[in-house]
Amino acid sequence: MSDSEDLTLSEISSRNGHGAVKNEDDEMPLAQLNGRAKQKKRKLSDKSNGAPKEKKAKKAKTTLSLKVKKETPLAPATPKKTKKTPKPSQTPGSETPSATPKKEDSEEADEGYKWWEDENFGEGEERWQTLEHAGVIFPPPYEPLPSYVKLYYNGKAVDLPPLAEEVAGYFAAMIETDHAKNPVFQQNFFNDFLQVLEESGGCNVEIKDFDKCDFSKMAAFFEKQREEKKALTKPEKQRIKEEKEKLEEPYKTCLMDGRRENVGNFRVEPPGLFRGRGAHPKTGKFKRRVFPEDITLNLGEGAPIPPAPEGHSWGAIRHDKTVVWLAMWRENISDTFKYVKLAANSSIKGISDMKKFETARKLKDHIQRIRADYTKMLKDQFMQNRQIATATYLIDIFALRAGGEKGEDEADTVGCCSLRYEHVTLKPPNKVIFDFLGKDSIRFYQEVEVDRQVFKNLRIFKKEPKGPGDDMFDRITPTILNKHLQNYMKGLTAKVFRTYNASKTMQDQMDLISNEGTVAEKVVKYNAANRTVAILCNHQRTVSKNHEVGVKRINDKIKELEWQKLRLKKMILDVDEKAIKKEPKYFEELDDLTKDEQGVIVERVIERQKDQAEKKWNRDNEKRKMEKQELLTKEDLKEKLDKIAETRKEYLNEIKTGKVEATKGASVASLKTKIETVENRITNTSYQLKDKEDNSEVSLGTSKLNYIDPRLTVVFAKKFNVPIEKLFTKTLRDKFNWAIESTDENWRF
Repeated sequence: MSDSEDLTLSEISSRNGHGAVKNEDDEMPLAQLNGRAKQKKRKLSDKSNGAPKEKKAKKAKTTLSLKVKKETPLAPATPKKTKKTPKPSQTPGSETPSATPKKEDSEEADEGYKWWEDENFGEGEERWQTLEHAGVIFPPPYEPLPSYVKLYYNGKAVDLPPLAEEVAGYFAAMIETDHAKNPVFQQNFFNDFLQVLEESGGCNVEIKDFDKCDFSKMAAFFEKQREEKKALTKPEKQRIKEEKEKLEEPYKTCLMDGRRENVGNFRVEPPGLFRGRGAHPKTGKFKRRVFPEDITLNLGEGAPIPPAPEGHSWGAIRHDKTVVWLAMWRENISDTFKYVKLAANSSIKGISDMKKFETARKLKDHIQRIRADYTKMLKDQFMQNRQIATATYLIDIFALRAGGEKGEDEADTVGCCSLRYEHVTLKPPNKVIFDFLGKDSIRFYQEVEVDRQVFKNLRIFKKEPKGPGDDMFDRITPTILNKHLQNYMKGLTAKVFRTYNASKTMQDQMDLISNEGTVAEKVVKYNAANRTVAILCNHQRTVSKNHEVGVKRINDKIKELEWQKLRLKKMILDVDEKAIKKEPKYFEELDDLTKDEQGVIVERVIERQKDQAEKKWNRDNEKRKMEKQELLTKEDLKEKLDKIAETRKEYLNEIKTGKVEATKGASVASLKTKIETVENRITNTSYQLKDKEDNSEVSLGTSKLNYIDPRLTVVFAKKFNVPIEKLFTKTLRDKFNWAIESTDENWRF
């Protein structure tokens, strides 16, 4: 953790200045782009203000013809053993399916629809009245390997049945990954591989020992395929992309109540080897192929049924208006259902998000009473009540998840209610060490001070005869805890506390931020506030393999900018050699970079210029080839490279002599303006570096996506004149459009 994380936001230094703006629209504050907010019909709260000027929604592309039979054939080489499933129920119009309706049917409904202005939207048991969609896209069938690519067992080539070969290929394709080196992954894969081999009738070799299996030939074949894919020309990649988009087009949207909504995961998950999050006990198991017979579609009554791939039929057709999934199937790894749902930027998901954050926001009206009650209950004579009070305290103060029972085949992750004896260490008089694996097997380790009565209760909960493996909270479950919380507020669960405390913390941190400095400085302050929330919620991440490379790249960029600044200052001395006497402090840094450091920078800059020239030459030739124009010659490239070589000589001579010749027509004033621009770029890049280093082990995205009320980010953007694009990615701007358009700078959580 960096030193800066120990500072409050009010202590973070601010500098005055102006960042270099590449695009005026990108830097324009959200408040200026959207205009002033106006009152909305939906009453989010008594303090919620309106939204800015309407923006026309983009018309969705709707290529609606289905070609499922030709474009998504299923693999005959992967037989499936399942029980017979009922044939789809027939509805009017199903004999001549037209999976999604024509564009003109819904174009007007799409235009400018703002569900957050409709007080009745999302209310009631039925979530929709009419629903039409194109079904799902299946993964391509398995293509058997060439006859010369084999698995070898104890030095002997193995003739595998197609399905067994497919499973072996999944392992071979990832043999160099950390997953494939995990003994649990290897064992689970091998057990399932042997089972599939037995189901498929066996092979010419008796396979018993994983260590005698040689996947190298298969791995080399897949590596060659990856290299060939990388070597595709730009037109070939573009053609593949266009074919993929053409195939996906009908599935990307559905019609719900006459409005076109984006669909999220419309692809059926392909078969493969299960990875799992963290130390999952099932990692490496074979995730089997899903067939149409496994899938249930949910459609409106009378809606056309999408045709199943040739030779297959859907498992079932439902018309359930109380749910918002379009398709579902049961997967074999955890024996749970997978769903195709609407996209994150859909109205259904939007209203769900808004209700979640509004529920958390309402908790502020009850939190003092809840805290007073659980403080009193900490001394209750009934042990169950003491455990409820202690658990509520830990969930509220330290943002612990509620936790729940886990099966033997699930990762051993815990939360508050499932803490065991070994997860809690007590250090009198009131320090507690929590050490356990939380969600996604992320370690939660904190040494904290707790209320004296909470400490006493935890000591009671650990009393003999309890020992390692025993539950600390043996009288309660998340269900019991949530039932107790429902007495205070409708919809209140332990999970709501995390959302409330995350958003409340963000609001408190924002209140400490002064409205001064450049956009880059303000973004750093916003990220610092976000980081405080992420640390509270234990949103950790391992430092990525590319982190050091990224840090080095930014440091190199800063060095290059400093070198550019020194060159410009030396140009000033070329124009006016007396300038150094007039402003000695201005030229103090002329010797900051040694000649060796300058030489390294020059070589790096020249190598990049050469690489860019070669890539541009290749791109231009690809374009000329498509347009049937005369191609550029090697001589054209050589001419550019020769010019770069001359530039290199000039730079090296500058280092040797310490003098830089000013560009023609340059003046001291114009050069100083350029220096100011470079200095701003150095400042902004330095802030990027600080952000990257501070956030290397903290995941800011999770709290921003799931726990911090998005309206707080919108308030920050409008109040501090920071473009929303600097805080929300395109995906988040689409997902939280309701917040962007319904919030002004005076809104508070």
